[in-house]
Amino acid sequence: MTALESIAHIGDVPLTIEAELDRRVMTVRRILELKPGTVIKLSRSAGENISLLVGGALVGSGEIVVLEEIVGVRITDFNDDD
Repeated sequence: MTALESIAHIGDVPLTIEAELDRRVMTVRRILELKPGTVIKLSRSAGENISLLVGGALVGSGEIVVLEEIVGVRITDFNDDD
C-alpha cells in the first residue's frame, strides 16, 4: 500500500495552506486609511522562494509567480520526513 493509499480516508479533510509573501509593519492610522485598490509595496518579487505552511508547520517550498494579473505560488518541493 502506498502512502497516498494509506491516508485516502482523510483525503477530503480541509486544511489551510499558508504562503507568506512578506510582512509589513504599518501604523494603525495607515491601516485605517486603506481602501479597496490600495497597493502595499512588498520587498519580494516574482521568482523568489517562499515557505509553504500547513497548520503552522513547514511542509514545502515554492516560488512566487505572476499569471496575468494574479499572484500565485508554484510548488517546487515538499518536505519528506520519512
